[in-house]
Amino acid sequence: MSSPALAYESVEYHNTGPGPWGGMTIDLLIHAIVRQTTILIAQLATSRGLRAPLAQIANQVFLDLVAELERQRVSRRVSADMFGLGLRTYRRKIQRLSESATDRGRSLWEVVLEYLRARTTATRAEILKRFSGDEESQVKAVLHDLCESQLVIASGSGATTTYRAARGEELIALQQGRGPEGLDELLLALMFREAPLTVEEIARQATLDAEKVEPILNRLLGEGRIERTERDGVALYQATRLVVPLGATDGWEAAVFDHYKALVTTLICRLRDGAGTPQLEDTVGGSTYTLSVWPGHPMADEVYGTMKRLRAELSSMRERVAKLNQECDVPDAHTRVVIYLGQSLVNEGSEPTDHE
Repeated sequence: MSSPALAYESVEYHNTGPGPWGGMTIDLLIHAIVRQTTILIAQLATSRGLRAPLAQIANQVFLDLVAELERQRVSRRVSADMFGLGLRTYRRKIQRLSESATDRGRSLWEVVLEYLRARTTATRAEILKRFSGDEESQVKAVLHDLCESQLVIASGSGATTTYRAARGEELIALQQGRGPEGLDELLLALMFREAPLTVEEIARQATLDAEKVEPILNRLLGEGRIERTERDGVALYQATRLVVPLGATDGWEAAVFDHYKALVTTLICRLRDGAGTPQLEDTVGGSTYTLSVWPGHPMADEVYGTMKRLRAELSSMRERVAKLNQECDVPDAHTRVVIYLGQSLVNEGSEPTDHE
């Protein structure tokens, strides 16, 4: 009997488009995409032992959806109906969230850590009393997580357990790779995919203060990594090249953003083109191929070799095109060809592992 996995060895989506889909199908698709996006966000929020604040995520998603619907010229009355809200309630919600958008909120994880850093030590009983407004089980879970993350050191047991924030040399290992490293590449990725952008637009997309972004832009300009132009007296910034070297320890955030952006762009382009008969020569679209192999499989070497060869060929072509473009003037009107190649190995019964 053949494996069920062999029933879907490849999925083509060259013909992805609105087509004659019913509303229920689109609803299910949206829910599925949101689910996959939340999985990615959860993974990013906890990567490398960090615990990124998520208090404002839901509100920010709402505001971003509102802005995108308005950009697509959907009236507020129609948008309100799409959210299942009355127009007046919809407007009040936008106003309320917009007024507090700069206040990102603070998680219990953050304030407990701040409380411990402000003291030499604190017992579990003292911490539970300080955060009596929160559920005791949640406070204990946060303390456990902080200890697991090595940001807090615990000694003793029970209610008399003593906690202190890690200090000095205890944080050296944790701080490696957790500073501003990678910020340059992330800003470059924004300017590469979304350019040209003003300082304020870059700051807003990066959720940073403009005062913090400006010196970074000036330094990147001095290093020749970005370009500055003006439009109606307003400074605009863009990056004409984005490369995160294979094996680089910094800049992985930019690579993640660029991968995801390329995937989303491909789907949006095909959706805008509408439905049609897929052709192999189509320049817009994508394909997902799933191949089941195992140790000793007669085609395993060919499968893995093809994965390596495709990346090598695309890297070589990119370098040759970039070199040629440096030797001539690139016209303002040109086509940006985006090729997204994603690879992963999923072992049965375990989490997927990126095969970069």
